[in-house]
Amino acid sequence: MTFIQKYFPHLLLSIYVVEFIALGINPYSRDVWYAENLPIVAIVLFLVVLYIRGIRFSNLAYFFMFILPFLHTIGGHYTFERVPFDWFNNFFGFERNMFDRVGHFTTGFFAYGLMEYVLKYKKVATKFWAFFLSVCFIGTLAMVYELIEWQYAVKAGGEAGIAFLGSQGDIWDAQKDMLMDTLGAIFVSTIGLFTLKVVK
Repeated sequence: MTFIQKYFPHLLLSIYVVEFIALGINPYSRDVWYAENLPIVAIVLFLVVLYIRGIRFSNLAYFFMFILPFLHTIGGHYTFERVPFDWFNNFFGFERNMFDRVGHFTTGFFAYGLMEYVLKYKKVATKFWAFFLSVCFIGTLAMVYELIEWQYAVKAGGEAGIAFLGSQGDIWDAQKDMLMDTLGAIFVSTIGLFTLKVVK
């Protein structure tokens, strides 16, 4: 095992910490920055605690789980609607900024780590149930997060509420976000069907 392979999770955490500090300086909206970053920091700390307690994931799982915090921190700095993402939007011909949709797709990437966990610790007996459980978990999490967004937008009101909600005028934004979360989960869980093993 090479040095990078051995300390890959530490490298990803270091990148995230540097990014978090750098993008925490002078964000577009401090209120939005707090709202967007608090849940992500909680997720990262949860993974760190698991690591310290001996619950480790593969480097591929850590890579998948790193992408959301990395992108979400960028979204927290600019607000998702204002992230410089024209190259992507123009390439696909999107009129709205699709950075938030990409972010939601990567939310589903946590399904790979969950699938790996339930197989490693024999919580399920087959890859099918690991796949099913992981996708359902992400779908449920996506729904809960949309409810949180809704309540924050109502309570905060004004520009901060609208920026956190990030609908950009799309009345079906919540449904599309949940779809992207779920599609991301299906994508990585399908990879898991071919890369993960059932522990006997």
